[in-house]
Amino acid sequence: MSARRILSLPFLLCAFGSAYAADSTADSTAQQHGTVVDEVIWVVGDEPILRSEVEVMRIQASHEGHRFPGNPDCTIPEQLALNKLFLHQAQLDSIEVKDSEVNEQVDYRVDVMVEQVGSKEKLEEYQKKSINRIKEEMRDAIRDNITIQRMRAHLTRDIKVTPADVRRYFKDLPQDSLPFVPTSVEVEIITHTPEVDQAEINRVKEELRSYTERVTSGDASFQTLARLYSEDPGSARYGGELGFVSRAELDQAFSNVAFNLTDPKKVSKIVESEFGFHIIQLVEKRGEKINVRHILRKPVVNDSTVEASLLRLDSIAADIRHEKFTFEEAAAVLSDDKDTRNNHGLMANALDAQTRTSKFRMQDLPTEVAKVVDTLQVGQVSRSFRMVDKRGKTVCAIVKLKSRVDAHRATIAEDFQVMKDVVMQKRSEEKIHEWVVNKIKNTYVRVKPEYRDCEYQYEGWVK
Repeated sequence: MSARRILSLPFLLCAFGSAYAADSTADSTAQQHGTVVDEVIWVVGDEPILRSEVEVMRIQASHEGHRFPGNPDCTIPEQLALNKLFLHQAQLDSIEVKDSEVNEQVDYRVDVMVEQVGSKEKLEEYQKKSINRIKEEMRDAIRDNITIQRMRAHLTRDIKVTPADVRRYFKDLPQDSLPFVPTSVEVEIITHTPEVDQAEINRVKEELRSYTERVTSGDASFQTLARLYSEDPGSARYGGELGFVSRAELDQAFSNVAFNLTDPKKVSKIVESEFGFHIIQLVEKRGEKINVRHILRKPVVNDSTVEASLLRLDSIAADIRHEKFTFEEAAAVLSDDKDTRNNHGLMANALDAQTRTSKFRMQDLPTEVAKVVDTLQVGQVSRSFRMVDKRGKTVCAIVKLKSRVDAHRATIAEDFQVMKDVVMQKRSEEKIHEWVVNKIKNTYVRVKPEYRDCEYQYEGWVK
């Protein structure tokens, strides 16, 4: 696992940057030679849309299982054109996005991807790049995405929906047109992290000392040893190099040592982070950012220690069932899970980087937790089980199903907020549609002939 600190759906980014630019002269030259490297297919204002941008968005959507409505050759360029309209207006209206907001969204989305594939290591292996590089490649697109969302919210900021508006909207709708609310659950959790034997920790530290000696003596380079032995697969393939990062993006213990390095030829002392043990070597410093390479080694928890943790949790569960104390009391005192301990064990579902709720759809729970919760009745406490947390560590856990609301059609009495959101979304879409149509009228738009017969969501693109 990398040294990155994680703060906490498949997603399709609303904005994509092109890796290269092409002008009409280059297009015609390429065509004369029988190949088209890239070409401008739309122009919105003074911003071109390249064929390559459409292909990038198509590939991204395919990887994430997203299907565009209608003909993708029409809907994707229109989406890119819309993005440019919103980004241009955001610039005019001085809509700002802070770096901290971008970093938070990047961390959140990487967390989601990690949960989907099972671990950071699997994500790095699948992407064939380190977590750091994955995040770096996301940043510009996520900044644009946040800016677009903020611009849309700015345009619809004055829309209000009253209870009477909601009742009127749904009054005459047939039953099968009402919003469908999926099954949701609230889950409490207590975890225990099996301790690693001191002998195992000593073994790992001795390995790292031997790597340091080999680098210092000139017997091997740090990069070679990182490729061979580091247990951070994403950075190992790059010789342990993380790329330029800020303090906030690193585990605190790791960053404290990394930012104090001054000599690229020297190797740091052994550092313990939440991911394991590291040695670090400076590559370069640039202002408030640093590029280092590291070797990560993770002590292995033996099976007997895991079994002891499972038995300990089963004993706690038994005491809860016998009402010696409540699950919530035990979670606040005994749980190792710092993310839920202060909330009496109640798990929080991050809907996005700013929004948290205690309600989960089953598919949004960690896989091991969902499998156990699916077997429980409300109020029931599970037997102990093992799982891998988001830091890649083996932990043992018990869970309690606090509540379950089965899937149903929304009603005013029980799901007013859901129904209000539907009305708010409809009115917002109408407001956005009106703004886009007017914006198109006052914006220079040029569309290649092959895109003029498309059926677009917004009128006025073809002039």
